Amino acid sequence: MPTTAAEPTRRVPSGPDAVPASGRHTARVRRAQRAKDWARRAPLLPALVFLIAVTQLPFLATVVISFTRWNALAPDNRGFAAFGNYVAVFTDPAMRSSVITTVLLTVTVVLVSLLLGLGLALLLDRGFRGRGIVRTLLITPFLVVPVASALLWKHALFNASYGLLNGALTWIWGLFGSDNPPQPDWMTDSPLAAVEVSLIWQWTPFMMLILLAGLQSRATDAVEAARMDGASAFDIFRYLTLPHLRRYLELAALLGTIYVVQNFDAVFTLTSGGLGTANLPYTIYQTFYQAHDYGQASAQGVVVVLCSLLVATFALRTVSSLLREEVSR
Repeated sequence: MPTTAAEPTRRVPSGPDAVPASGRHTARVRRAQRAKDWARRAPLLPALVFLIAVTQLPFLATVVISFTRWNALAPDNRGFAAFGNYVAVFTDPAMRSSVITTVLLTVTVVLVSLLLGLGLALLLDRGFRGRGIVRTLLITPFLVVPVASALLWKHALFNASYGLLNGALTWIWGLFGSDNPPQPDWMTDSPLAAVEVSLIWQWTPFMMLILLAGLQSRATDAVEAARMDGASAFDIFRYLTLPHLRRYLELAALLGTIYVVQNFDAVFTLTSGGLGTANLPYTIYQTFYQAHDYGQASAQGVVVVLCSLLVATFALRTVSSLLREEVSR
């Protein structure tokens, strides 16, 4: 029988440095997957760097300045203040007043906007001719630039001499033969209410959009079954619609709170912070641009940002729960 040459044998490493073939394959797969992940993330890196440079670095600088004693009116008295600015923030009477004003303004605007938005969402959830046009018109106030919205209310509606509200009062009193109609100065007599009304007009469409999306995601078979069982419209709203909208109501309230707390345009344009309408953003503006106390203004800004982040955390949790519910359906 012919002899065959011995096949070369592959040397398998042994000892503590030996790596099984399956382990080497897994490592190669992991390296390839890691390379693919970085290839997908690489186009986003410039945007991430830009975002960090625009948002995080200025905030970090604000935090550093908040621990310094820096007033432009006293350039020789500059130095490290430790927590002195934060102590001044929590003991300043003007700051406490602005906190109370901010809470009143935010709670009123968010609650009234939620109720009006819920009513409008329930109406738009029904089918009627021209619903698309009505929906577009109702969304329009939210699309107006905030400063333009405040100027509209200040000059076209609230003005005591030529505003639409006083003009309507003159016309109504004229129908009854009266030549002495009431002509209130809205922004002087009720300054905080004037700011609240302008913000409610602007933020009601936002609430309506969120709640309308929640209504349109509602299961219609349960509603039809309840109607066939003889449930009234109020019972359907109380036991089916309202529980379904709970997450959407929470989301709308939290997002509205984040934005209304940071509102500056309406207060600055309508009342310039006078007559007890100065909220937290306007107080920070006064401290920075009028008192020129950069250290204390930075501390005020850090406190406001931390409070906003606290509310934003609850908003993100609500959004995550809504997404999980949609995925599980």
